[in-house]
Amino acid sequence: LKSAFTKLFEMEAQALQLYEKAADGDMKSLELAARYQEQLEAHDFYSIDTAIDRVANGLGLLAIGLDRPIAEMSGGQRAKVILAKLLLEKPDVLLLDEPTNFLDKDHVAWLAEYLSSLENAFLVVSHDFDFLDKIANRICDIDNDTITKYYGTYSEFLRKKTLLREDYIRQYSAQQKEIKKTEEFIRKNIAGRKAKMARGRQKQLDRMDKMEALEQKEIIPYFHFPVLPLTNTEHLLVKHLAVGYHYPVLSDIDFSIKGGQKVVITGFNGIGKSTLLKTLIGQIPSMQGHFKFSDQVTLGYFEQDLIWDEPEQTPIQIVSNVHPDMVIKDVRKHLARCGISSKHAMQAIGTLSGGEQAKVKMCLLTLIPCNFLIMDEPTNHLDVQAKEALKSALMDFAGTALLVSHEEAF
Repeated sequence: LKSAFTKLFEMEAQALQLYEKAADGDMKSLELAARYQEQLEAHDFYSIDTAIDRVANGLGLLAIGLDRPIAEMSGGQRAKVILAKLLLEKPDVLLLDEPTNFLDKDHVAWLAEYLSSLENAFLVVSHDFDFLDKIANRICDIDNDTITKYYGTYSEFLRKKTLLREDYIRQYSAQQKEIKKTEEFIRKNIAGRKAKMARGRQKQLDRMDKMEALEQKEIIPYFHFPVLPLTNTEHLLVKHLAVGYHYPVLSDIDFSIKGGQKVVITGFNGIGKSTLLKTLIGQIPSMQGHFKFSDQVTLGYFEQDLIWDEPEQTPIQIVSNVHPDMVIKDVRKHLARCGISSKHAMQAIGTLSGGEQAKVKMCLLTLIPCNFLIMDEPTNHLDVQAKEALKSALMDFAGTALLVSHEEAF
């Protein structure tokens, strides 16, 4: 985080060198050092530690530990460090892409308050509508390949857009009726006594600024997790388990999960929730204790990190590689059902948004029957419609589920 102030630290070092020269009677060095000193004070250089503590505390980094190596942090923790560094740099224009991902409710509230108090401009992409409502006074809406700027809060934007859309539909319908009426007149009279009038109407029709039909709204995803047979017996038993990398982040963990239960693990970011899941699925070894899944358990796992072995592959190729016997038509159908458009289905996965990538991962999960789902922050990157679809799918899932999530509403 101190690297956000690199230029100021360099300026301090230069000032100290100049003061050393001034000690030998070099007055020009003293004057320059004094100017550097003024700039340092103007940029609150001597309050850097206070600024770091404020931002780190607001985003939950103090609980993680500011001396903890980055390499030992989870993806969510690293995202917090990047965000904190960016805020501390105080750029003229701040560009934030889904900044609330990985943030708990209190940290989202702090970030909203922080951004609202900023004097400089910022541009935010987010699917967290409550967050947007608190921070935005301008909305740039991308629809029908057009960017439209609205003034006001996000709630005001929704109201205005709905009214404009309804007005456009009325105008479009009226124009379509007029076009149909004119075309009918031309068809009936182009060869009769009113041929001249019909040709005039045709010219009017040709000159008309025709409105385009609005595109259908975005695809609403649908998820369904096929379930394998199960009983209500104990599916997972955990005894005195300790998890971590170089040292335990969680220890003496005891719990059991029966078939059909749906369990959610909550807690502040960095407490070790993801580490626990990675231990249970065998990605990392346990440090102490033991755990055992029932012999009848077949796992399905959703990992929060969007990492692909071959990011240049398309969603169609990715699904086809996992299911080589599936015909392309069915691959497209499954992707579309999960909210992936035909256009995105043929783009490199690495070029898609986080939400689209998450839907592809979700699609893969819906194609493999299981009876025990383990999901790590599955709502990260998902828009409201996809979250609702996932919520419904999990409620309908007859198997067992163990989830990590920071979203209380979910």
